[in-house]
Amino acid sequence: MEIIEERTIGPSLGAENISKGFHSTLWGFTAIAVFMMAYYLIFGVVSVIALSANLLFLVALLSLLQATLTLPGIAAIALALGMAIDSNVLINERIREELRNGSSPQAAIMAGYDRAWATIVDSNVTTLIAGIALLVFGSGAVRGFAVVHCLGILTSIFSSVVVSRAIVNLIYGHRRKLDSLSIGQVWRPAVPAAGNQKAKKTLAK
Repeated sequence: MEIIEERTIGPSLGAENISKGFHSTLWGFTAIAVFMMAYYLIFGVVSVIALSANLLFLVALLSLLQATLTLPGIAAIALALGMAIDSNVLINERIREELRNGSSPQAAIMAGYDRAWATIVDSNVTTLIAGIALLVFGSGAVRGFAVVHCLGILTSIFSSVVVSRAIVNLIYGHRRKLDSLSIGQVWRPAVPAAGNQKAKKTLAK
């Protein structure tokens, strides 16, 4: 083995790297929160609260395991936040699809969470398999990344489904007659005019 480059990093430089990683994660969380609230309105706020709960659960688990937060761990936290908000996007878009299909708001909420669950589990399980492979075959910083990554997947599944649904039920559950949901613009398919329908029937004959 031929050594091409070798560096010695002091404590101050290591602390600076961790500080930069922490601030990048913070700004990433802020950007995600602004986008979700602007695009999905109240459901975006619910998604941000669930994302905050996910971060809280992840930090609590790391504290319980007495894990040292390193730069790869911070990178894994940022990745976990992105994956957690992806699950909420799937749920919100599924609710929008149900509304476009003519479902009532309450039925759209129920169907949106129920039908998005299988997709969320599939996507997270496949990523969890890759994380377990890193944990088994990796070493050092790679293993530290894998630990936070796997824990983040588990907390993201819980927060995106259980926490967000609990908040949505708290907001809309007691309201039996709902005319609409604050979930952003729902594009409905254009309904052809009656004259056009008659013309199509005539052409069909």
